[in-house]
Amino acid sequence: MNVGDRIKVQESVLVYHHPEHKKEAFDLKGMEGELIEIVTQWQGRPVSANFPYLVKFDKKFKAHFREDEILTIDNQ
Repeated sequence: MNVGDRIKVQESVLVYHHPEHKKEAFDLKGMEGELIEIVTQWQGRPVSANFPYLVKFDKKFKAHFREDEILTIDNQ
């Protein structure tokens, strides 16, 4: 996976910070977005993030994922 790839959430992932579903469980399975960052550093120091893949779904919503939770999709 590379920054800029289109991705799809392939596993059931519940979040509580979706802007349209505040404080409610919201399942991201099946949603598509763009990989905008792979977190490997923080403030110039290397880190081993538990959820290193940052995906942007729309203007107001981003989420972090593990590699096994997302899948690269073809741009057709």
